Amino acid sequence: MIRAFALVAMVLMGVTTPASGAVENNEATNLQATIDVAQPGAVVAVPAGTYGRITIDKPLALHGGGEAIIDAGGDGSAITVSAPDVTIDGFVIRNTGVSLDRENSGVDASDAPRLRITNNVFEDVLFGAFLRSAPDSLVADNVVGAMDLELGRRGDGIRLWECSGSTIRNNVVTGGRDTVYWFSDNLTVAGNEVTGGRYGLHFMYSDNTTIDENRLAENSVGVFFMYGRNLTLTNNVMAENYGPSGYGIGLKDMDGITATGNRIIGNRAGMYLDNSPWSFDQHQTIDGNLFAYNDVGILFMPSVKRNTFTNNAFIDNTEQVGIKGGGDFSGNEWTSNGVGNYWSDYSGFDADNDGVGDIPYRLADLYSTITDDHPELAFFSETPAARALSVVARVFPVLEPRPKVEDLAPLVVPPAMPTTNAERSTSHISILLASCILLLTALVVLLIGRGGRRSQRRRVAVS
Repeated sequence: MIRAFALVAMVLMGVTTPASGAVENNEATNLQATIDVAQPGAVVAVPAGTYGRITIDKPLALHGGGEAIIDAGGDGSAITVSAPDVTIDGFVIRNTGVSLDRENSGVDASDAPRLRITNNVFEDVLFGAFLRSAPDSLVADNVVGAMDLELGRRGDGIRLWECSGSTIRNNVVTGGRDTVYWFSDNLTVAGNEVTGGRYGLHFMYSDNTTIDENRLAENSVGVFFMYGRNLTLTNNVMAENYGPSGYGIGLKDMDGITATGNRIIGNRAGMYLDNSPWSFDQHQTIDGNLFAYNDVGILFMPSVKRNTFTNNAFIDNTEQVGIKGGGDFSGNEWTSNGVGNYWSDYSGFDADNDGVGDIPYRLADLYSTITDDHPELAFFSETPAARALSVVARVFPVLEPRPKVEDLAPLVVPPAMPTTNAERSTSHISILLASCILLLTALVVLLIGRGGRRSQRRRVAVS
C-alpha cells in the first residue's frame, strides 16, 4: 500500500524512476517534495524557476540547466547535503543567511563523499561551497561571489575539511574571505581564479597536493601553506597580493616543496619561508620561477635552511632577498649543477658568451641589511640618503655587510618560461610593455612633428 501511494505521488509530481530516464519537476514551488519522493540515484531535471531551500539526504543528481534558482530567502543555507554521490549542476544559488557561527552556505555538505558541485553561480552567499567529510569530491566551473560585508565578517568562497582526494578546478571566486583546504590530502587545485579576498588559497595539514595554473591576485595573501608535506606548485600567477602580510607564496613548517614555472609579481613579499623545510632530512628546490616588482623577492626567517634556488629570475624587486629579523642566511644554495639565477641588478659580464656571468653575484647592500632589522625604514629605500649609504659601504669596505646571497653562476639572460592559462589578466610586466610601446609611439610622433615643423620653417625661409 505504501509503495503504491509513493508511485501515485511521483506520477502526480512528474517524477520518474531512474530506469525510465531523467526526472522532471513540474512544480516550480515544490522542489523539496520532488526530492523527497525521488528514488536514490535518480536524475532530476529542474525547470527554470525560483525555489526555496532544499535538503538532499540520498544519492541524487539535480540539473538546473543554468536557469533554475535556489534562493535561501536570507535565512540559513540554500542547499544542505548529507548523502554520498550527489550532483548539483547548473543552478543559481543565492541569498543565504549571514550567521558565521552557523556557517550559512550556498551548499552546506557533511558526510557527503563523491559530491559534485559543477557549473553553478553563487550570488550573495556567506560561504559558497562548504564541504565536511566529503572525500573524492569535485568542485568545478563555478562562479562564486560574496556578500557585501567587511572582510572579517564574510565566509569562505570554498572550504574543504577532511575531503581527501578531491579536485577543485576552473572556479572563479571573487570577494570572499578565503578558500580553505584543511586536513585534506591528495588534492588537485587547478585553473582557479581567486581575487579580492584575504587568502587566495589557504592550506593546513594537507599533504601530497598539486596546485597548478591558478591565478591569485589582489588578495591580502596569494597562497599560504602550513604544516604539510609534498606540495607541487606549478605555473601559477600570484600578483598584487598586498595586505598586511602581502605574501605571494607563504610557507610555514612545510616539507618537500617543488615550485616551478610560477609568476610572482607585484606583491609585498614574493615568497615567504618560515621553518620550511622543517625536517632535517628534507631539502627543497625552487626552480624556474619569476620574482618581479615585489617589495621583497624572497623573505626568509633567519633559521631557514636547506633550500636551493636555481634558474629563477629576480627582476626589479625593491629588495631581491630579505631576512626578517636579521641573520647570516647560511645553509641555502643559489647555484645547482653550475646553474644560478638571473638578477636584474647584476653588474658582472660574460666574456665567453656561455650565458653565465664570469664573476659571482653578491647581494650585500647596507641599507637593505638595515631594513631587515628595522622594516619601518623600508619606506626610505629609494631615497638619496639610502643610496648614499650603499655607495659609502662600497667605498669603505669595512662598512659593507656580509653578503646575504652569493650566486656563483648568475645567468645573464632571464630563463624562458612557458605561457600558462593562469595569465588571464594584466600583470606588471604587460603594463610595463604597454607603457614602453606607448612611450615609443609618443617619441615617434614627437620626432615626426619636429621634422614637419623643420620642413615648414625651411619652406618659409626659402620663400
